[in-house]
Amino acid sequence: MKGLSEWNLPKKGTLAWVAALVVPPLTAAYLMQLAYGVFPWQFSPLVALGNGVCLGALYFLLCALTGRWVISCLILHLAAGVWGALNYFVVLYRGTPVLPWDLTSLGTAAAVSGTYSFAPTLSMIVALVLLTAAGVFLVIRTGTGRISSRRRRLTCLVACLACLIPVVYPPILGVFGIGTNVWDQASGYRSSGSLGSFLRNATFLQVEKPAGLTSQHLASLLPQAGAADANPNADYEGTLPNILVIMNESWADFEEFGNLNLTQPAMEYIPNLDNAIWGHAYASIFGAGTSCSEFEFLTGNSMAFLPSGSSAYQQYIKEPTESLAWLLRQAGYDTLAFHPGERISWQRDQAYPLLGFEEYLCGEDMDVPQEMIHGYVSDRSDFDQVIWEFEHKEEGQPLFLFNVTIQSHGGYTDESYAATVQLADQPGVYPQAEQYLSLVRETDQAFQKLVDYFSQQEEPTIILMFGDHQPSVEQEFLDLAYGVTQDEMTMEQYMDKYRVPYVIWANYPLPDTVQGEDVSLNFLSLDLLTCVGLKGDSYLQFLSEMRQVMPVATFVGYKDPEGNAYSHWETTELTSLLEDYQCVQYERLFGMEDG
Repeated sequence: MKGLSEWNLPKKGTLAWVAALVVPPLTAAYLMQLAYGVFPWQFSPLVALGNGVCLGALYFLLCALTGRWVISCLILHLAAGVWGALNYFVVLYRGTPVLPWDLTSLGTAAAVSGTYSFAPTLSMIVALVLLTAAGVFLVIRTGTGRISSRRRRLTCLVACLACLIPVVYPPILGVFGIGTNVWDQASGYRSSGSLGSFLRNATFLQVEKPAGLTSQHLASLLPQAGAADANPNADYEGTLPNILVIMNESWADFEEFGNLNLTQPAMEYIPNLDNAIWGHAYASIFGAGTSCSEFEFLTGNSMAFLPSGSSAYQQYIKEPTESLAWLLRQAGYDTLAFHPGERISWQRDQAYPLLGFEEYLCGEDMDVPQEMIHGYVSDRSDFDQVIWEFEHKEEGQPLFLFNVTIQSHGGYTDESYAATVQLADQPGVYPQAEQYLSLVRETDQAFQKLVDYFSQQEEPTIILMFGDHQPSVEQEFLDLAYGVTQDEMTMEQYMDKYRVPYVIWANYPLPDTVQGEDVSLNFLSLDLLTCVGLKGDSYLQFLSEMRQVMPVATFVGYKDPEGNAYSHWETTELTSLLEDYQCVQYERLFGMEDG
């Protein structure tokens, strides 16, 4: 037994020693899920074993490097617990856990993390207590657990390499029953482990080419593509209006459901605005993922055909990509993007030029005073900068300005910002929701000031404002607002979680051909172009035809003109149309040869 004694383990037989070496990755897997909120009896032993194998890569590497198995064991469990807790909080605030492509947006996450509350859950406290108790016990019984033999450390290195196999080739994890749930990643992380499921998602970093995509099929879908796309608006006659598009952070309309009794309306001015089109659109995200809504609106593409939780800006916008900005630039517009936050958030500094924007301004570039509300630049200051850009552009030169606000960003726990809108029958019960509703009222008032200004301007100007997603606030409040719990929702009601308002206003008469009908964000630019009097390229014309029979197409599901909602799991009369959409989108993003 001399060889085993070199591990400085309790002398209780070979089985005990072997267990001390093999068990830690498995217990770390259970601790990781406990921190995530999954109790041991809710976690399949086979799945736990698969996650443990992956954790073993770290454990045995630490053993080989440090020569201390107890220290390695404690570091492993601490890392596993932190990973589980991190995923819990990310799910809490954005609805999806940490995904492989999130590693490209760490700067964005760091920039906004200070506004969130990270109070530990009971399961996290239990996990910490267990880890501390185990650490004290191991140190008392074995000290640091010194591995004195070079041969044993080499064995650990070999074991590390073996455990790395499923890490570098995640499909092997399917043997353990570890998979992905692309429609509900949070649930997938619960059932398949927050590490195993993360690794399985890495296989989606590359989007597969649709089976039905051929040159012949594409030509049948876009028969007018080609030279006509060079400038579809070359024959435009008349004065081009300035186009101001505002994607307002977390802007939602909870009052539309008719279930809230508020002390004062959150939105009062905008829904009753004259010469305006008021409606609701559908996003593909809830609670977070702003850039996904930008991507859908600007390109006409849908997140429905991209991996769950993916970010197109970081993953797929790697070269010049057709967009509304390019189209308007061809028509003679100056193109400007503005976001009063961090320059690098969502890698906008890299994506915007590839999407056709000639200039990109962020918070540090603002020329007007920055009023801060709940830790972010207010919509009043944001809109003042929009006005400043209009006043300093070349007179008579049409401007397309795409503005992403930040005032109402998540983390509705700022004690320095007092809520002005409350639930009349339950004041103070939902403080996050009340702070959020108060921010919506701030937006309503700021937009009135913006409209008042452009009402006095001679240059024709059109303004479109829409929300990127609904906010992440108390679930009980959401149940109250919707009038139904999530477990009881029909498909139509479930899609209401992804419903956001939009308003189109102009200082000139708007056409009566646009009625404010329900539409998904990937189709919303079609209404804008109609109001301006411009044509879209062949792709947008294809989308215009498709919208007539499927006005809503999101990652969550789709709707027919009668308002019936369907999940992507269902096969309907519209399924073939979705497949056509997927083919055209894939070619537009990746070309015929990729994938």
